[in-house]
Amino acid sequence: MTTETTPPEALVATGLALLDLHADGVAHIRLNRPEASNGLNIELLKTLHEVIMRVHGDKRVRAVLITGEGRHFCAGGDTHTFLAQGEDLPHYIRVATGYLQLVAAGLIRLNPPVVSAVQGFAAGGGGMGLVCSSDFVVAGESTKFLAGATRVAMVPDAGVSVTLTQLVGFRRAMEILMLNPVIDAAEAKAMGLVTRVVPDAQLMDEAWSLARQLASGAPRALANTKRLLWNGIGAGVEAAMPEENNTQAVLCGTQDALEGLAAVIEKRAPRFTGR
Repeated sequence: MTTETTPPEALVATGLALLDLHADGVAHIRLNRPEASNGLNIELLKTLHEVIMRVHGDKRVRAVLITGEGRHFCAGGDTHTFLAQGEDLPHYIRVATGYLQLVAAGLIRLNPPVVSAVQGFAAGGGGMGLVCSSDFVVAGESTKFLAGATRVAMVPDAGVSVTLTQLVGFRRAMEILMLNPVIDAAEAKAMGLVTRVVPDAQLMDEAWSLARQLASGAPRALANTKRLLWNGIGAGVEAAMPEENNTQAVLCGTQDALEGLAAVIEKRAPRFTGR
């Protein structure tokens, strides 16, 4: 990352999602829950939505860069928080997926192009959803991707049932969402899940360079090009998310969902019974 002569303006300086505006017009959103691998709980999702709306209302923003503090970009939903809800999990998930829907739709509908820089794991509805809702994705060569929802007896959310299919194709999406393979960065690039793969040490330099290149472009032309591209699938994404959310909340009330969450935390194979 090149040295800036003008310090960025801290628009949101504290909390679970941070926002800086740089002089070149790049808004930098940072997921700030590194101790939990930026796992998404209601508090982080709510704050992230508020940050995206702050970007949406700022005409100075010409490109957006999303990063995750710590070792991992975003490890998906916070399994410890989910399991701790017990019988209240369906209600918790309804609220969480409602905010996740707003986040994914907000990124898709933002005028400025969105670049995500991904390190460590991008997993679950959170990590995979942010990746699939971004316009450009730069990944470090050691990055891993995992859908993970059916592994804990749930379904994909954040519009991934539509966006992933568009990015990688129907057959590959079926495999990713049902079999939950761990996908390395090179494979993710080959299938179209990410835009670029670079050495880990060069990740932030490459992501910043791309964001600044976009910020220097013609803003209305880029915004309208983005809109035209997303319009082909955008309606399908937003139509799918309420059904994803409702199905997620229903499944969270099952014994299999609690068993799946416990198995992930305990690092063992789940024992599903269909109840």
